[in-house]
Amino acid sequence: MALESTPLPTVPSSLDLTQELHVANDAEPSSEEIEVLQASIKAGSVAQIVVAVIAAIGLIYLLKLVLVTTLSSLLLAFVLEPLVGGLARIRVPRAAGALVAVVLMVGLTGGITYFFYNRAVDFATQLPKYSGKIRSTFAELRAQTSKIEESTRSVIASPKAGKAPVPVEVQEAPALSRVVSASSGTLGEVLLAITFVPFLVYFMLTWKDHAHSATVRLFPKEHRLVAHRTVGRISAMIQGFIASNVLIGVVGAVISSVVFWRLGIPYFYFLGAISGFASLIPYLGIFLALLPPLAAGIGVVNKSGVFIILITVVGLHLLAMNVFYPKIVGKRLRLNPLAVTLSLLFWAWIWGAMGLVLAVPLVGASKIICDYVDSLRGLGAWLGDRES
Repeated sequence: MALESTPLPTVPSSLDLTQELHVANDAEPSSEEIEVLQASIKAGSVAQIVVAVIAAIGLIYLLKLVLVTTLSSLLLAFVLEPLVGGLARIRVPRAAGALVAVVLMVGLTGGITYFFYNRAVDFATQLPKYSGKIRSTFAELRAQTSKIEESTRSVIASPKAGKAPVPVEVQEAPALSRVVSASSGTLGEVLLAITFVPFLVYFMLTWKDHAHSATVRLFPKEHRLVAHRTVGRISAMIQGFIASNVLIGVVGAVISSVVFWRLGIPYFYFLGAISGFASLIPYLGIFLALLPPLAAGIGVVNKSGVFIILITVVGLHLLAMNVFYPKIVGKRLRLNPLAVTLSLLFWAWIWGAMGLVLAVPLVGASKIICDYVDSLRGLGAWLGDRES
């Protein structure tokens, strides 16, 4: 019988071991490859953040009507909360107190709207009496502007003769029916949203305690105390902000009405209320507050009267922004002017006129949240002023 030969195991040579070590070393990434990989990961993270921010802005814009209605109802709920709390202290059930507060709010809003609507109609009917003076004033301004245009055109125009005429396209103005039909959809949506406000305010007041505790329980147990303090501080900030605005607005409206009455401006109480509360809008309010009295004072007040209007409106605005706000709101709303201006620009672009009203509470709440989150404290410090 022939014996089968088994192959002997081969012993690797030193050359083979060296080649295997080189292959293993080549498989490990170098420091440059690691840096490139980290840079690509960071770039991907930044791209995801940018896409998320753009998507959030688009969602906020698309949900404009819903968010504005909800936030406006929330502000009204904060306004009515002291009344509901006072009724609860005398053993009135919270649901009944919320119903009383909402009924009073609707009645007061309807009365004020009716009063100012009638005043606006009366002012519009009386406006043709001053149309001649208004037209003469604008005619003088138009003549001066035409002189400036002609002098500028004579300097810039080319001396060559025979210049080809510029074609002019005349477009027909849209009819009233087209304008009404185009805006009827938006007006209907706004009216539908307004009908939801009383119900939202009522349920926000009735379920306040449940909503507060449920919001805190959304966070992990180790973060609930911080969440409770954050929500409480935001509530105190909004209440102080609303109370200070109402108080300063009433004071400004009374002073403006008295000054306009002394100057003989028609419907001084109506224009004084508009000017006093419009002056509360940071930075832009000074221009909005000047328009009503200056427009109504054309042909009524002289140059000294115009100067008095400017001094009154500008002085009230400066006092409100630089003296009353720091004293009344205090440290609850410490924001730097740049942050407030940027927030006004952003929210006005997103939500229009209501964005100007909601911009300051939104940026104030954002600052409070940033102050309680470690990773966002740098942003909170940027939003705050030097003393915060």
